[in-house]
Amino acid sequence: FILHDGPPYANGSIHIGHSVNKILKDIIVKSKGLSGFDSPYVPGWDCHGLPIELKVEQEFGKPGEKFTAAEFRAKCREYAATQVDGQRKDFIRLGVLGDWSHPYLTMDFKTEANIIRALGRIIKNGHLHKGAKPVHWCVDCRSALAEAEVEYYDKTSPSIDVAFRAVDQDAVKAKFGLPGVSGPISLVIWTTTPWTLPANRAISLAPDFDYALVQ
Repeated sequence: FILHDGPPYANGSIHIGHSVNKILKDIIVKSKGLSGFDSPYVPGWDCHGLPIELKVEQEFGKPGEKFTAAEFRAKCREYAATQVDGQRKDFIRLGVLGDWSHPYLTMDFKTEANIIRALGRIIKNGHLHKGAKPVHWCVDCRSALAEAEVEYYDKTSPSIDVAFRAVDQDAVKAKFGLPGVSGPISLVIWTTTPWTLPANRAISLAPDFDYALVQ
């Protein structure tokens, strides 16, 4: 029995979320072992990403200013290795059973090479699509940001109700079972982004929603 465990991030001390995650998975692995399965658990850590780089920047400065990019990456490796050791001790203290002496780390050169090989197979099989997509960009970090890394300010926006007159009146009446209704029919929408209205082309209706006819 193999548990495919998404690795924790090698940044900072573990918190209650780590504990709940690892303990629940540990229960499954141990129960499978007691049921007669060979259930080895090999822990791992995600050692790449912006949080590690930001921590190193706070302590040593930005790459290209006080040291080279290669030296900066070396410091990131050192920081990640320190975080791995600290988290490993905490997981062991929680009683999580695993091969803690031989974890996999995404920053290991062998692991990085395997990632490149896997990407090569994906490309060879024609599963990689190349296209344009807008992304969040941090000017200070000089890096693209994932959705989880973006913080939004609370903002109060104007909202409006707009009545869109149906283009095909008879089709709307037939769809809603309103053959005896006279006069033009409009569908009312509510939005907090009124600047998008000029680009609207259609209104979506949900088959399971209830709609009211108001005169």
